[in-house]
Amino acid sequence: MNAEGRPFFQNANAQNLTGAGATLSGIEHPLQPGETIGVQNGERKARFRVVNAEDAGLLLHTVANVELLPGQQCPWLEEVAAAVKHTPVQGAAESGKRQFNRFKILFPLELRDERGGTAAMQTSASDISGRGCYVESRVPLPLGTPLSVTFWIESEKVLTRAVVRASDPGVGMGIEFVGLEQGSKERLQQYLKKFAENDPDHSA
Repeated sequence: MNAEGRPFFQNANAQNLTGAGATLSGIEHPLQPGETIGVQNGERKARFRVVNAEDAGLLLHTVANVELLPGQQCPWLEEVAAAVKHTPVQGAAESGKRQFNRFKILFPLELRDERGGTAAMQTSASDISGRGCYVESRVPLPLGTPLSVTFWIESEKVLTRAVVRASDPGVGMGIEFVGLEQGSKERLQQYLKKFAENDPDHSA
């Protein structure tokens, strides 16, 4: 049911899945906190309460956080269980690989959606390492979006392929640099360290 009390049915994107709720985006109908909506995943259905909802623009439409009502069975328990099963123990996936500390600095870069149709975006990462960065954006790109990222290491212009690994509606997106060789990652890490040392109030 929408805010006017009329039933509606549409596809939506779900993120941050847990056994108790999720974040839904792409909803084209107005929702209000406290309302109850039905959510279906495959053949499984359940009723959820809208915790909060906001208009996130043309791409994501309404974004809502929802929580499972008492007595309901979560319709994506299998997906949550599978994700937990295949999530490596912290540090295990990086065994044998060099760790990269993240720096909370404003680092200028350019993002281009490889799917086409949009202009390059001049922005700054708010959290970055040799492996990737986090860019704050009210309307982040969807998970898995292929990107080309351009930045400078001193006088050298660097262009690398990247992928959106985390998308947080209304907050930002996490990006992994998949096109950088290990040596390039280490050079970037050293440059970021110097960059942060010159701006200690914005480093971590």
